[in-house]
Amino acid sequence: MKLPNFTDLILFEDEDFVIINKPPFLATLDERFGGAPNILRLAREHYDDIQACHRLDKETSGALALAKNPAAYRHLAMQFENREVKKVYHAVAWGVHQYDGLRVDRSIETTTKGKARLAYKGKPAVTLVRTLEAFARHTLVECQPITGRMHQIRLHLAYLQAPIVGDGMYGGDDFYLSSLKRKFNMKQGEDEQPFIKRFALHAAQLTFAKMNGEQVSIEAPYPKDFRVLVETLRQYQ
Repeated sequence: MKLPNFTDLILFEDEDFVIINKPPFLATLDERFGGAPNILRLAREHYDDIQACHRLDKETSGALALAKNPAAYRHLAMQFENREVKKVYHAVAWGVHQYDGLRVDRSIETTTKGKARLAYKGKPAVTLVRTLEAFARHTLVECQPITGRMHQIRLHLAYLQAPIVGDGMYGGDDFYLSSLKRKFNMKQGEDEQPFIKRFALHAAQLTFAKMNGEQVSIEAPYPKDFRVLVETLRQYQ
């Protein structure tokens, strides 16, 4: 993939923090193997002491906070620890659902190989879920995680039998346009590709307190793949 220009990703910046709109397919931090590019490496080409205050899954797009100095990092890290940061995600889920602030309270434990699962003896995990828009076979949902467990939104939506489109790890099949479009013609010899080549999850908003205590709320526009998916589903309501 072509690496983005880091400065093009910036949504908000002051003397302490940089909030970016992370593109999909780019890890937040170094992965276990190799020296693949990641957000932190790109950021450090511009800021010497910058640190990521949290992380988004590699496939997840959206609002990501970085701190320019150790004091700012501690300040925001404490807010995350005390659950004072408001995070709002949008996801395209399979099935037609009507949720109005539904509270999902199901504990989660991590397993081997980078997966997690619901488990009675796991760590407490709470997500608030609300329907934004219903389509013919899918739903655009807003998820507000109160806790920050690994794969929390993905697992909680799967628990509701509303797995995220493209999330094969947790029961979310790929979406193919031919499933909605009756007269869908492929070129001879070509296989149809999934409409979106990742799980459809986007960190849409991040709200936190700056160093002076002032609350700031940053909204991250959808990347092209997520936006086109929603616009296409809208045609088949």
